[in-house]
Amino acid sequence: MSANAVVAQVRHNPTMTANTLPISPTNTSPTKQLAVVTGASRGLGFESARGLAGAGFDLALVAKDETRLQDAARRLLAEFPDLEVYCCPADLEHPDETRAVISTISTLRQVTVLMVAHGVMSEKMSKTLRTNDAEWRRVMAINLDSVFALLNGIVPAMVEARLGRVIVYSACLGRMSGPGNTGGYAPYRVSKAAVNAMVRNLAHETGLGSRGVLIDAVCPNHSRTDMGGPNAPRSAAEGAATSIWLATRTFTSGDITGVLWEDEKIVPW
Repeated sequence: MSANAVVAQVRHNPTMTANTLPISPTNTSPTKQLAVVTGASRGLGFESARGLAGAGFDLALVAKDETRLQDAARRLLAEFPDLEVYCCPADLEHPDETRAVISTISTLRQVTVLMVAHGVMSEKMSKTLRTNDAEWRRVMAINLDSVFALLNGIVPAMVEARLGRVIVYSACLGRMSGPGNTGGYAPYRVSKAAVNAMVRNLAHETGLGSRGVLIDAVCPNHSRTDMGGPNAPRSAAEGAATSIWLATRTFTSGDITGVLWEDEKIVPW
């Protein structure tokens, strides 16, 4: 592997310090921009990371399963030998691990892209009046609370640098207009509707692109992932395409940010 490749493994543990496990020597003068991708060990997150690597970014990968995360990093390094990768295992359901991984990322270098691709589906029969407290809190912790924490932990430095792209994976099931709003999957739908609102709110608060930071939500549509199942109509790579476009697009005055995108088009929510 290239001398520019490194995998750093970091997990929060009160009895341990963060440790770096180099696959090969680190590039001490990185010139490429850094993208953080959550949910990066598989599915849409992995394909997002792959697309960003192909666009010339170095990567900080976040996922729950350390083994899968390391495997994903090695697959990316095999395809992109000049890539620099940091693996940051964290279970984003737990606030302490979320805070720890944000702290770790802040020690790497300036983040240019934050791609929030992790998430969890609620139980199939989780209608509003049939959802217990534990299921509600589980879905909200992963799909909403951790997103709030990541935005608060990473976006301020982007605003200060006047350079950043934030893309949060949402879902058409979170729309309150159009198809997909017929009830069921209550925690999931509500969490994604809240993500859409949070993205819009933060985009306005950061100047709608006037300060160099773009913040958008993306609907990947029904894709072949662990969540979407093997019979979904589009591949994970196809589902990730719009998020990569958002991360790499050139923004000029009059362009729109702070909205929900699907297939490079704005959709109402």
